[in-house]
Amino acid sequence: MTTIKILFLFLVSLSAFSQNTVVAEVDGMKITADEYKRAFNESIMFVTNKVVTRESVLDNLIHKKLGVQKAKKNNLDEDPIVKEKLNDVLFNAQISKDLEGKLQKIEVKESDIKNYYKTHPEYRTAHILLRVRAKPSTAELKAALDQTKKIYQELLKKPEMFAELANRYSQASTGPNGGDMGFQPAVRLAPEYYNAVKGKKPDTIIPPVRTQFGFHIIKVLAVKEFDEINQPLYKKIVYDQKRDEILESYFKELKKNKKIVVNQQALSKLELSRKEDN
Repeated sequence: MTTIKILFLFLVSLSAFSQNTVVAEVDGMKITADEYKRAFNESIMFVTNKVVTRESVLDNLIHKKLGVQKAKKNNLDEDPIVKEKLNDVLFNAQISKDLEGKLQKIEVKESDIKNYYKTHPEYRTAHILLRVRAKPSTAELKAALDQTKKIYQELLKKPEMFAELANRYSQASTGPNGGDMGFQPAVRLAPEYYNAVKGKKPDTIIPPVRTQFGFHIIKVLAVKEFDEINQPLYKKIVYDQKRDEILESYFKELKKNKKIVVNQQALSKLELSRKEDN
């Protein structure tokens, strides 16, 4: 039977321990003061309906030790799915280690936000969406496109009916609201959708546009002025853009002098298959 030996040290403050001081042993596996302090600090960061105590934190650590022990005994560390998840952890940990300093130095000034907003203004749009599956049949695709074109032709004659037709035909959740999506920043719209509305004036009705969701007929309702935007949101958007530039540079450097062979023939066949499916 598994033996659990718990060594509570109540007389000395934990902060005075060395990092390697053993606060408990679980079937011969040691739990150090450093492990315990990290676990305790992590526990108090989360809101819960349970009081965080020394005993509860230690119990969780004991449970973790026993769970990992059992997983190794069952060779779960050799399971392909587990290995893939571990690779994800290692991948993110390495990037964090290599780029933490650079990422901490990222600054987003108001001028950065203004420059971004000049090329990515925020639009209020309405749309009529006819959905198609991720891999539709040719017949399904043709039927959806033909129906969308028919609705668009009707709107060319009677543009004032957009809201009514959205309510009648749109398969989006916004249909009952006349298709109104409200104001949305570029990052929250499918690229094809945003590129279709970019630069268009209010009241413009745009011909059918296909995205991953299906076919859209889009009406531009308004464009937001810079002084009306959500500054914290756009600060985050610009930060993400700067972060992505650092990541792109990082991987470009990482690939230098590495032997990378791409089977273009196989890749082309996969791409061809995707186009046929779509």
